[in-house]
Amino acid sequence: MHSSVFIYSDDFQNYRFNSEHPFNQLRVKLVYDLLQKGGFISPSQVIPPRMATDEEIALIHDKNYIDAVKKGGDGRLAKQVGLQYGLGTEDTPLFKGMHEASALLVGGTLTAVDYVLEGKAEHALNLGGGLHHGFRGKASGFCIYNDSSIAIKYIQQKYGLRVMYIDTDAHHGDGVQWAFYDDPTVCTVSLHETGRYLFPGTGAVNERGQGAGYGYSFNVPLDAFTEDESFLHAYRTMLREVAEYFKPDVIVTQNGADAHYYDPLTHLSSSIHIYREIPKLAHEIAHEYCNGRWIAVGGGGYDIWRVVPRAWSLLWLEMNNVHNVDGMLPLEWIEEWKDKAALPIAMKWEDPPEMYKPIPRKKEIEEKNKLTVLKSLEIIRNNMKNALY
Repeated sequence: MHSSVFIYSDDFQNYRFNSEHPFNQLRVKLVYDLLQKGGFISPSQVIPPRMATDEEIALIHDKNYIDAVKKGGDGRLAKQVGLQYGLGTEDTPLFKGMHEASALLVGGTLTAVDYVLEGKAEHALNLGGGLHHGFRGKASGFCIYNDSSIAIKYIQQKYGLRVMYIDTDAHHGDGVQWAFYDDPTVCTVSLHETGRYLFPGTGAVNERGQGAGYGYSFNVPLDAFTEDESFLHAYRTMLREVAEYFKPDVIVTQNGADAHYYDPLTHLSSSIHIYREIPKLAHEIAHEYCNGRWIAVGGGGYDIWRVVPRAWSLLWLEMNNVHNVDGMLPLEWIEEWKDKAALPIAMKWEDPPEMYKPIPRKKEIEEKNKLTVLKSLEIIRNNMKNALY
């Protein structure tokens, strides 16, 4: 049994909208190359993804929508029909073979699930996945098929387990939340930048679930310009209390790397430090509650040269209990990519000191985020009080 497996194929590159689009799966290759050149991954840990079947995709997505994706990928989709499905928009343009490319990302996450839940590995990572904005009948926010939602439904049907889904992407994990909003066997936790000025505009504290699922959806909309300490206070407080309340059988974590100060699409002010800490606590919770069962996927992350390779490599290193990596990145990796990069490439594991000017509202932001966490946890704390009396 492996402690961890890494789901990978060069074919992940086929999920590509166009050369100007911010979503660029070259980042997955950059991570894989960094891990190889640093000696952090062995060939036996690398597992090829399989293609998800239409039946598996239909666990979440409407069959008419799947047909529309297929037609969009071979030029048969009428423009007006496509727009009804969120296809052919500026966010989600059509591209050749889009169904097959999307189905491979889903299949990668299902491969990760089976490796962990069949006992072949404790942890599995599919950085090609994490497309958390996809809806039952609509593409949204660069996401065609929602691999995390499909994987959770697959876990429920095949393995009958209770799933805690943890999303630290700077954008709210809306597609996954709404897919399980009335389901008490799936608990969703999303920490994200407030939707006041950021897509998708959802993820308020009062989105708590409905019907039998009420009390199993948790959101922490963080103020713009939130820094490391406040982000990690919110993350640690939420995860500890929600895990103790829900007691999951398995965790699925979505690891968007777009909360970093450098990310061009968001307004948070965190550093690479949070990407050391986020997987550390997830790892602990997997072992405390789930016999180590942890499936992790990628997500957002649009500074592919300075941020994503480091952030996602640190996730893999934590899965494999490799700590205290610092100083220069592998020189061979720097040489390979520095002349191909659109920006000056990251050279060190750490961020440069004084990466940004001090945030003038720091104290106010921290206080606001603390209140948001308290509001999000109200339902748990009230239930505990009631249990005492």
